[in-house]
Amino acid sequence: MSENTIGIITTPISKSGIIPLTDLIKIIFSLSKNIFLITGGEGYTFFRSYTKITTLNIPHSTSTFFMQRIFNYLSLQLKISLAIFKTSKHVDFYIFFIGSDVLLLPMVIAHLVRKKVYLLYAGSLVKSSSNDPLVSGLKILQFFTWTFADKIIVYSDSIIKEDSLERWAGKIVIARQHFIDFDRFRITKGYPSRKCIIGYVGRFSEEKGIVHLLHAIPNIVSKKPDIRFLFIGDGPLKDTIWQYIQENNLSDTIILHGWVSHSILPDCFNQMKLLIIPSDTEGLPNVMLEAMACGTPVLANPVGAIPDVIIEGKTGFIMENNSPEIIAQNLLRVLNEPDLEKIAENGRGFIQENFSFEKTFENWNRVFSEIE
Repeated sequence: MSENTIGIITTPISKSGIIPLTDLIKIIFSLSKNIFLITGGEGYTFFRSYTKITTLNIPHSTSTFFMQRIFNYLSLQLKISLAIFKTSKHVDFYIFFIGSDVLLLPMVIAHLVRKKVYLLYAGSLVKSSSNDPLVSGLKILQFFTWTFADKIIVYSDSIIKEDSLERWAGKIVIARQHFIDFDRFRITKGYPSRKCIIGYVGRFSEEKGIVHLLHAIPNIVSKKPDIRFLFIGDGPLKDTIWQYIQENNLSDTIILHGWVSHSILPDCFNQMKLLIIPSDTEGLPNVMLEAMACGTPVLANPVGAIPDVIIEGKTGFIMENNSPEIIAQNLLRVLNEPDLEKIAENGRGFIQENFSFEKTFENWNRVFSEIE
């Protein structure tokens, strides 16, 4: 493995993608010291100073106009394909680390230059973009993307069924790049001394279910007036959320915070009584693992690999769905749970046992032994 040079490809990523990509690079670097990273956006800004890897920038523009978005999408495909041509003499195989993105042309190019392609699958195009007019065509392209991949790496077996990947079961391997730094993500404030603060940490966008959570809050507050919510993140719905807060006189109930440094997150989790994840779609969210490592229980919609970690009433709590009514019912139920502190302890123990760097490295070492 150490003799291989590995190319890691992502589309331009936002701040929320930095930590998952960082974790993947740490694991791959433990297996091979030769890495080419093809990325853009915050990904390039963050990693260009890493002297131990070679980073190539993929500039990308965004737009709300449909035809411009199509042009930008095609342009992005060509830029990544060009980067593959530039690096192919040095790279033995490529890992496409993508969520709801479709990179069919770069995959075809990688095969044309006789390189294997491993698709590290982290999200669902259909669910994350269900109201997007561009999705109809992308669904077809995503089908061929899965077909062209030599191997598809997913977080868990549950994702295979949820995202209808059974057709490609013969090329699927299970591995997750998630691990927790337990020196940083640990309990610094005892659970009984925490105030009734409910946290949301993530992108302010439709697929994350934050609007459903927002609409549940008036009902929750009417039954529990002392409750407070801390929203940490940013995204396209920020102004919509702010307007709702003002119109419903929730300024004293909801603290709307921007992005915080990853180094600050442990302090944030240690202030929370509960973290809520109301997403329509997820892979295996880092914030869930990090919160649990800090002794903060999690209430989540059971999507992606979340049910692999959250076992109802044992390591955390599961909602039937993410409608405002169900969110309100479950949040109040959880806060009245007599064994809440014990369940938080169980969750923390589960994370410590299953998400150490050593455990994750061992898993990836096995996976690459199988697929090389």
